Amino acid sequence: MNSCAQDPENQATVPETVSFTPELVVEDLDIPWGMAFLPDGSLLITEKSGEILLYRGGSKTEISGVPEVYNRGQGGLLDIALDPDYPDNGWIYLTYASEEGPGSGGHTALARCKLSGTTLTDLEVLYKASPNTTAGQHFGSRIEFDRDGYLYFSIGERGERDVNPQDTGRDGGKVYRLNPDGSIPPDNPFVGSDGLDAIYSYGHRNPQGMALHPESGEIWVHEHGPRGGDEINVVKKGANYGWPVITYGINYSGTPITDQTEMEGMEQPIHYWVPSIAPSGMAFVTSDNYPGWEGSLLVGSLSFQYLERLEMEGKTVLKREKLMEDVGRVRNVRQGPDGLIYVAVEGEGIYRLNPDR
Repeated sequence: MNSCAQDPENQATVPETVSFTPELVVEDLDIPWGMAFLPDGSLLITEKSGEILLYRGGSKTEISGVPEVYNRGQGGLLDIALDPDYPDNGWIYLTYASEEGPGSGGHTALARCKLSGTTLTDLEVLYKASPNTTAGQHFGSRIEFDRDGYLYFSIGERGERDVNPQDTGRDGGKVYRLNPDGSIPPDNPFVGSDGLDAIYSYGHRNPQGMALHPESGEIWVHEHGPRGGDEINVVKKGANYGWPVITYGINYSGTPITDQTEMEGMEQPIHYWVPSIAPSGMAFVTSDNYPGWEGSLLVGSLSFQYLERLEMEGKTVLKREKLMEDVGRVRNVRQGPDGLIYVAVEGEGIYRLNPDR
């Protein structure tokens, strides 16, 4: 086993004391999937059912002009992110399940748009995965930009584990890289081959967390395993992350998927969870508002309903902590421009972690 991979005996602990008090600042949300802070400090929130809400000055306003979404199973309106040059160009990026294209059902799409008052305008679909399927699982999807301005987004393998993730000629089970206008960077790894030009890495299961490492500039993802074997991976150009040929998880029925946890030519996770925590949302802490947290990784747990803090040394997890135990299904976590942590909880809303002074 790779020395960086997680020892399954390492369990998250509950700290005796915490340095914050959670405050529910945006109430009455159903499944708040994505969050993006505008330059004025107001907050855009996606609801999986297909709404975008603008939270400003203590009130919520529904945004019009949102593209129609395929709201089925795990699919719907997913992530939202601002262009790094948003103050100059106004572009906002969305991932969502869409029925556009051949076949019944839907698949994950990436689009960009602008916000005029409380209306989305200038909508452009930049990428639409195919073929559509009525399967309700594993749409992904998160969005992140690297320091060079490239846009990365994830799409899950849509439940077709033996077909999609290992085939670079098919969508699903991939991390993609585009220019912000949707064009293909010429140095993408499968340009000029039989693979899809937009693919950057493959062999993923269902990545629902993505973050830019604040020091290295690397793109990190976490992804759902089956029963056990959720992973954190560092995205590398053209790399194969192994699903389902290698995994630390098993079938939900308890039967094995494979007896292989590593194989030549396939990347090892830097961390894996056994049992699965069902991770969603991920953020690095760069703020000094929370003593001892700077450099930590925060990850939401859907199945165990808490926020996990992973204390990191490089790519090694030194310690795991459970925060906000039993708060509900944590769908997303972001550090705001004010240096405070915001946590999206299904059936509740958005919590702000107010530091205790």
